[in-house]
Amino acid sequence: MFTNSQTLFERARQVIPGGVNSPVRAFKSVGGTPLFMKSAKGAYMYDVDGNKFVDYINSWGPMILGHAYEPVVNAIQEYATYSTSFGAPTELEVKIAELIISMVPNIDMVRMVNSGTEACMSAIRLARGYTGKNKFIKFEGCYHGHADSFLVSAGSGVATLGIQSVPGVTSEVAADTLTAPYNNLPAVEELVAQHKDNIAAIIIEPVAGNMGCILPQPGFLEGLRKICDDNGIVFILDEVMTGFRLAAGGAQERLNIKADLVTFGKIIGGGMPVGAFAGKKEIMEHIAPAGKVYQAGTLSGNPIAMIAGYTLLQTLQQHPGIYEQLEAKTNSLVTGIKEALGAAGIIHRVNHIGSMMSVHFTEYPINDFEAASGANNELFKRFFHGMLERGVYLPPSAFESWFICNALSEADIQFTIDATKEAVQHLQ
Repeated sequence: MFTNSQTLFERARQVIPGGVNSPVRAFKSVGGTPLFMKSAKGAYMYDVDGNKFVDYINSWGPMILGHAYEPVVNAIQEYATYSTSFGAPTELEVKIAELIISMVPNIDMVRMVNSGTEACMSAIRLARGYTGKNKFIKFEGCYHGHADSFLVSAGSGVATLGIQSVPGVTSEVAADTLTAPYNNLPAVEELVAQHKDNIAAIIIEPVAGNMGCILPQPGFLEGLRKICDDNGIVFILDEVMTGFRLAAGGAQERLNIKADLVTFGKIIGGGMPVGAFAGKKEIMEHIAPAGKVYQAGTLSGNPIAMIAGYTLLQTLQQHPGIYEQLEAKTNSLVTGIKEALGAAGIIHRVNHIGSMMSVHFTEYPINDFEAASGANNELFKRFFHGMLERGVYLPPSAFESWFICNALSEADIQFTIDATKEAVQHLQ
């Protein structure tokens, strides 16, 4: 069934570390051989063996309207004829910045970068430069990219591979990174008291997507906002996943919470490599060349990424009903999966919000990284392969959120539910 993927993986392992260019793709968490994809369209991916899959990773979030969305593809093709890069400003950079600011509450200025990692790294540097403080607080299981300071108690591939002490990250860097459990406000208050006047920022995924999909408990984000206000701390929302996915204005709009800085990625590039950080003018003007906090990038504002993102964001802005459609599809899928697992007597929890969700095999709520780690992730491995064999491509890790795209049809949802009913028969 996956012969060509197996052959390619053996070739890849000879020339690429681990055979992949991003660790979670290696199937280490679930076992087996990673599948090599050849094409994708709408809600489906097709591998090099000709197998078709209903896709629930959607390039880890960007493909909110489905793969090879025609207006985005056409825009990329047109702009590629002008040049793939200028190394000079373009009007398109101004237009996408204006569009983002019009859609997202509480931001005045945007700086484009090339990845979510770069966006989060730059936001922390800016917070330090703005406040004159060095330490920051992150949350166990949250993943903000692979910059050194973010790999302390991180989620995503770091959690998947069980690497909680990362070689190459110095003790000095780790000492400036303070960690607290997600959804634990007293722990944050204690850290702030212990390091009074030394904390530059608190950074958080407003809805965590790197230890499964984990929602903030009522009052948690509001409590963090108050702590930041009371202590002169910059509040950073990492919306690389949630930005333009939970709502046109992201988690700030959906959860009615205000950040000082926000980081973006995924959807703002329409599938092209891109990131951005944004915030109030008072803070953003500390970035060079307006200020002295240095940040630069040869390909920042790349025209191909900009036109892909601009086209996709414009569609989302002009058709706000898309978010209702996405949520309805997610709710339908969640209901069907829960019924299938329940009917088979499989203990489970399904977390979801908007078009994000995750399945955990446990009887207790999944509210933080410790809870996600304590679920029956061996059972998830079997579930993953059972679904894969039936034509459903899930995230190859229990620590990753599923992403639903609007190209998903009612028939695709029913197909997934039926696959679940079949797969769980082998989980007993």
